[in-house]
Amino acid sequence: MNRLYVELLKDNPEWGKSERRHDMNQFMARLIFCFFAEDTDIFIGKGLFTSTIAQMSERDSSNTHEVIGALFRAMNTKVGGRKSAGLPNWADSFPYVNGGLFSGNMDVPRFSKIARSYLLHIGGLDWTKINPDIFGSMIQAVTEDEERGALGMHYTSVPNILKVLNPLFLDDLRAKLQEAGDNPRALLNLRKRMAKIRVFDPACGSGNFLVIAYKQMREIEAEVNRRRGEAELKSDIPVENFRGIELRDFPVEIARLALVIAEYQADVLYLGPKLALAEFLPLRSENWITCGNALRLDWSSLMDVGGTGVKLVADDLFSTPLNQAEINFVNDGGEIYICGNPQFKGARKQSRAQKEDMAFIFNGHNDFKDCDYVTAWYLKASELLQSCNATFAFVSTSSISEGEQVAHLWSRLYEAGCHIKFAHQGFRWRNNASNNAVVQCVIVGVGRSKPTRCILFDGDVKREVDSISPYLIAGEELYVEARDLTLCSEFGTMVSGSMARDGGNLIMTYAESLDLLRKEPLSWPLLRIFLGSQELIHFQDRRCLWIEDDHLELAKSVPEINERIESVRSFRAASSAKTTKGYSSIPHKFAQRAHRETLSIAIAKTSSETREYLPANLCDESMIISDAAFAIYAPSLWELALLLSKLHLVWITTVCGKLESRLRYSSTLGWNTFPVPTLTEKNRGDLMHDQL
Repeated sequence: MNRLYVELLKDNPEWGKSERRHDMNQFMARLIFCFFAEDTDIFIGKGLFTSTIAQMSERDSSNTHEVIGALFRAMNTKVGGRKSAGLPNWADSFPYVNGGLFSGNMDVPRFSKIARSYLLHIGGLDWTKINPDIFGSMIQAVTEDEERGALGMHYTSVPNILKVLNPLFLDDLRAKLQEAGDNPRALLNLRKRMAKIRVFDPACGSGNFLVIAYKQMREIEAEVNRRRGEAELKSDIPVENFRGIELRDFPVEIARLALVIAEYQADVLYLGPKLALAEFLPLRSENWITCGNALRLDWSSLMDVGGTGVKLVADDLFSTPLNQAEINFVNDGGEIYICGNPQFKGARKQSRAQKEDMAFIFNGHNDFKDCDYVTAWYLKASELLQSCNATFAFVSTSSISEGEQVAHLWSRLYEAGCHIKFAHQGFRWRNNASNNAVVQCVIVGVGRSKPTRCILFDGDVKREVDSISPYLIAGEELYVEARDLTLCSEFGTMVSGSMARDGGNLIMTYAESLDLLRKEPLSWPLLRIFLGSQELIHFQDRRCLWIEDDHLELAKSVPEINERIESVRSFRAASSAKTTKGYSSIPHKFAQRAHRETLSIAIAKTSSETREYLPANLCDESMIISDAAFAIYAPSLWELALLLSKLHLVWITTVCGKLESRLRYSSTLGWNTFPVPTLTEKNRGDLMHDQL
């Protein structure tokens, strides 16, 4: 499908532009339906769609688009009106489909010989058992890389969907089925309950969560009917009770189509092909998947939680308007389950529009700036819980249960009366797409009433606990708030180190700095040891150019250093960030300078979850701590020792003659020692030269 899509855009470039993207997406959705329909007896005759194109279109593909267009028009025209519509006789074999899928724009892109061969090859595949993973893979394959990256679109595979849906509500339905046994009344009550359940995915993508939920519920219902002796009874579970929101129109088209196909597959399985076909065509025109920004829409109106929502009827199922839910639920007053896999976007990787969404949801509070995009869905869902009998569960990046985000998110959720009902601790998951995403994820299920027992999953291990903490461990509902001050008030804040914003020109490897000193021995006052997370964790050895204003003349006298300074100037001047551009006036300096001429502790910002400690090091005043690490600065040696004692850290010193402490510093050359007390500039230079 991806190859066909790309090939069609080669010969029809205008179809790839924003003005015609909807037409192209709708064309692909129509093809998907036809390939499925010709393999599942919806079209009478195996392979009818593909064989008709093969027979009626020229081998040179000159009229392929005309043949496909005629078939599409036939499926939008009732059989009695086809002759007057000027349709060819060979199109009469196709049923009237309608439902909006084949209405609207009937343009078909022109086909090359290669595109025609791809089409015929795709039609030759077996589409009878198409599953939702295929739809998700298709979305990822067909959508451009740039767009997929911008929207953070990673669909969720079926096993991971069930990790959400089973503990959310399916396990309970199965338990009720087992309790009912063969009791007709208990089975009837369960069937009535399921008929009122609403499933809502506010980030539905191609509809995988909704499709799997529908299929699983139909399976349970079929067993209920079998036990009651009503195996051929038509389903009471309305497909329009499975609602979603999606930002882009192509996945919206696919989600609706996926649900239509899921309904047909379930009918074939439980009622038989004849009854399934009788119920399937023509397609209905209702619209229950909404196209829009989920964080800006009113979920309660889309879910019709009051049971009095206004009924709006669309012109058809697959065309505009797309920005509203257009039908009421068949049954009001049932349970609502919110589920999905919202977009993964870290706090520092969000677009301007996404940051505006976050500000909107966090109601102007600035702590959203440290939160992943997915946290907005938690807060939005918690609002819906205030007005209806709902529970929600989302697949999320594991970072929402770590660090500062926990307080930012759960202070609000607890205030809204929310509690964790179940959770999957961090796990790695992947999907079946060709460009498959591997992410460290968690799943959190949340409701309003505090459960008497909670379910905590660690891989395949499931256990009941009294309570689940927001860090997704068995424990109280407590969170740790960030603080800027150390536990001992004598010392200042832990601050981020110095940021270069230099395009890599002020920082160099050990070998580069050694080479510079060999060529230009007088440059030693300009070099400093450079420490960040990589240096602290992996004992890497780097240096940086630390040039004060009174050393600028010396720096410019060294050709290599002067060249680096000019490269910094060019890099900053070319930046789109206003602040970075402003720093181009001082290209010899780090953009943000946190360094103090005192002793300090450097602490890595990033560390493995398997490490039992934060990598850190004691630093003398000559070392520059980078913005990849935190720094705690101490005014003197003794105050540093006091700080370490209050932090319950062990500091090993060596006493040589008089009281002179020496610290150990790790480099790629092994462990070396150097004096800690205040050094003169000459001593510092000699020391660094010795180190190099």
